[in-house]
Amino acid sequence: MTRPARPEDVDEICGALPGTWFGTSWGAVPTWLVQTRATRTEGDRGRGFVLYREPHATATDPATGEPYDDLLVVRTPDEAAKAALVEAEGPFFTIDHFRRSNAVLVRLSRLGELDRDELVEVLTEAWRAMAPPRLVREHDA
Repeated sequence: MTRPARPEDVDEICGALPGTWFGTSWGAVPTWLVQTRATRTEGDRGRGFVLYREPHATATDPATGEPYDDLLVVRTPDEAAKAALVEAEGPFFTIDHFRRSNAVLVRLSRLGELDRDELVEVLTEAWRAMAPPRLVREHDA
């Protein structure tokens, strides 16, 4: 086991993946994006694979009723991968708002329940789910 994951690991891990950049999606939501083609072209808006979600009434702390203020939305390759993360012991969960999305949520304050290698695996799978196949093949080579 490596050291416990930390919130700052998210940006470090995402930024090290090929074809990624930090930008915005859904208006002004801070998002890690991956290029849509094997070679990034001008005007490529990218595909989001990790989003820093703003506090919203759809995701609240059951103990206080207050919206979470430290949520990440992490893409999953498919519904089975989403279910595996949500059903496992750990910090991942979902809400009704994401019932039809291949994505899970995790609070930054709970990332320490994962070790860094686990976080690398989850974020890399999120990247794979959105990256162009050629970029994934080049990464795996």
